Amino acid sequence: MANKPASVPSLYECSVTAVAEYYSYFKRDLRDLPETILFDVYMNLYNQNKLCILGVEFSDLDVFSKLLKITNSRVMLIKCFQALQCHGTSLAYDLAQSYKIKAFYCQEKYCVSLKDSTIDTGIRLGGFLIDTGWFLESITVLTKCKELCLTLADNLPAWKKILECCHKLLHAETIYSQFDTAILTKTLAEETVQKLKRSGEHLCFAGIYTQFSIHAFYLSNYHLAYEWSAMAVQQLNPNSCSRVTVESLSQASKSCVVKREFQLAQALVRLAVYLAGEAFGQQHPKYADALRNYGFYLLNSDSMKDSVTVYQKALKLKKAIYGDKNLHVAALKEDLAYALYVHEYSSGRFNTASHHATQAIETYSKLLPEGHLMLASAHRVKALILEEIALDHMSQYMETQSKLLSEAEKLHKNALRVCLQSFGEDNVQTAKHYGNLGRLYQSMKKYQEAEQMHLKAIEIKERLLGPDDYEVGLSVGHLASLYNYHMEEYRKAEKLYFRSINISLKLFSETYSGLEYDYRGLVHVYTHLGEMENAHDYKVIIERWKTLREEHESKERAPLEHHEPSYSLATIQESMMIIGRPLLLP
Repeated sequence: MANKPASVPSLYECSVTAVAEYYSYFKRDLRDLPETILFDVYMNLYNQNKLCILGVEFSDLDVFSKLLKITNSRVMLIKCFQALQCHGTSLAYDLAQSYKIKAFYCQEKYCVSLKDSTIDTGIRLGGFLIDTGWFLESITVLTKCKELCLTLADNLPAWKKILECCHKLLHAETIYSQFDTAILTKTLAEETVQKLKRSGEHLCFAGIYTQFSIHAFYLSNYHLAYEWSAMAVQQLNPNSCSRVTVESLSQASKSCVVKREFQLAQALVRLAVYLAGEAFGQQHPKYADALRNYGFYLLNSDSMKDSVTVYQKALKLKKAIYGDKNLHVAALKEDLAYALYVHEYSSGRFNTASHHATQAIETYSKLLPEGHLMLASAHRVKALILEEIALDHMSQYMETQSKLLSEAEKLHKNALRVCLQSFGEDNVQTAKHYGNLGRLYQSMKKYQEAEQMHLKAIEIKERLLGPDDYEVGLSVGHLASLYNYHMEEYRKAEKLYFRSINISLKLFSETYSGLEYDYRGLVHVYTHLGEMENAHDYKVIIERWKTLREEHESKERAPLEHHEPSYSLATIQESMMIIGRPLLLP
């Protein structure tokens, strides 16, 4: 069979290549070209690896503003931008500073059209910097943009611009853990929403409601996060913006996960993944974002192996677009590290998990200030992994074990300190850190300190989440383990195991993986109490659990199948209106 002849470049392609190759001759007139042609010339320069030239061109705010108007080739622009950042340029910072100067200049002028165009540039640039993971620079741009918006006349067009700016700014501030300023942005957004509602104009508020939900979620106010997500999903319709639809469905799924409404969470995230693939393609960052949320659902719904598969796919996509020097990539490495830690907990194979956690910390350390909450989160994951690795050295390498446990303690304490500074004592995340320290002290044979940490974690979680929440059950199970295996408080352990089991059965099912640890704990309890009949009963229960678990895992489908979900947006909207009602599958 004859080889297929190579395609012949079009006259346009040859012209673009010629202009790129002889850039020095055309550079004075280059910026006068239409946006689409200019974009193609720059992408040709990128393909020729002429990054120094591109760095100079892109650092001009007027030039880059033109490129931001080309929305159908956004992934290529992201790749090019990120390549320049990795090449050592300060492009994100330079553009942010240029915009600050331009916005300040516009505030002193009375030309409405100049203000409008500068605001539009700020919204596009700020959104692009969020998409590329440069949150601090996006906050710089969007903050100045917001200030400029507030100088406009108090009317409908101005309110729309304010809300669009607040939408992006609130997202950047929340993700970057600038919660003090995020509250101010949220307040302005809420006030603007009320003005727009009173104006009588029909608008979709799904996007801003989703940002309100994300903000509440990061503050561990899960009930409020669900309420905002439910309102966002109710605003959606088949004609809604694809990006807003996917983001709203994804965040709603996360909100349902923490409320342990797993059937609804699954419906939401699978629809989000499908729509992201259809609207953006399966090589797009938004598809990777949807996969990341899918991995979150799978991990929390007891499908650890599938969550690892999905996180690995999302990380591969993100790395292909952003490279390694990027916060989006670091966050996914942290997610994957934690999923691998959970998945391999019984096997003890933590090398890959440790590798991803270490890489995430290295990237965060380069891109974030010391003591940042994102860095502390990765420290927590690394500490959990180090503790398990240390336990594997228990019998043979006591010196190595002690060193690993000491390092884990340092990381956990640092993470707790940062969390307390960000959220205070009364927060679920703070309680999790206390629980982590409790487990670590148990491994370090500091049993009294371990008990104090576990009790403190349980008290905070019960007060904030209620007595039957998953997080409470987790901490109760850890305290039961302490009483059982180390403090010989068997009756206390028995009572706590029963409570942990009841919570797990209520929230999950008889196949839940965590039940095995509680059942084995009860076997140990009854064996040491001399109640051999009870010990035998729980051995039988463990064998039954194994059979049910194997049957459950054999029924699970491949997590990355791409086909249209069998339930509609309308069905999901109805179910979200009546939380607790079974999903109305056709």
